[in-house]
Amino acid sequence: METITFIREILLTPLLEGTLVTLKLIVYSIPIGFLLGILIAIGRVYGNKFVSSFCSVYTLFFRGSPLLVQLFILYYGLPSVGIFLSPFTAAVVGFIFCSGAYHSEYIRGALQSIKMGQMMAAEALGMSKCQAIFYIILPQALRRAIPGCSNEIIYLIKYSSLAFIVTCVELTGAGKIVASRYFAYTEVFLVVGILYLILVSIVTKGLNVLEKKLEIPGIG
Repeated sequence: METITFIREILLTPLLEGTLVTLKLIVYSIPIGFLLGILIAIGRVYGNKFVSSFCSVYTLFFRGSPLLVQLFILYYGLPSVGIFLSPFTAAVVGFIFCSGAYHSEYIRGALQSIKMGQMMAAEALGMSKCQAIFYIILPQALRRAIPGCSNEIIYLIKYSSLAFIVTCVELTGAGKIVASRYFAYTEVFLVVGILYLILVSIVTKGLNVLEKKLEIPGIG
């Protein structure tokens, strides 16, 4: 009974406030990270030598280094060169860069799975290379990349908890503050885990519906 009272009267309000911050992090990071991933993937597959090399280095760095290190650089490192980011901005920028790198790999694989004959046919019909990519190749590739990109979106929801490392008080951060104040770690983080589970379940259901709607007939 005491636990229920604690959750209802003390814990629920700060966790809901933290959940709103988590939702804001996700809403900003997911679409921009996905668009960045598309651009990086196109650059790697169809860009010239310089663009392709730049995109490869970008992907190597942001996939090869821990997200935690990237957040430390953005929030604690950049002020040394005169660039100051708020905790929320640093977290969003870090999530976008990291998420974009992972999305780019899923999309790059999907782009390369489209036969080159389609590009040749589009150019034979008078389309430019850019037109062929955006109107012929990319729509097919994105449909094939949905399962992999869906996984990255789910991961982003969960590793958004790292935002507290740069003092952005989201769901996990709010839970940590309450747990430290009342020494109720089990109760607090059990509720935090349930809230993450609800978020992930809702997004997973939505992504499954999207994947089903856009699946390629005969392949899905």
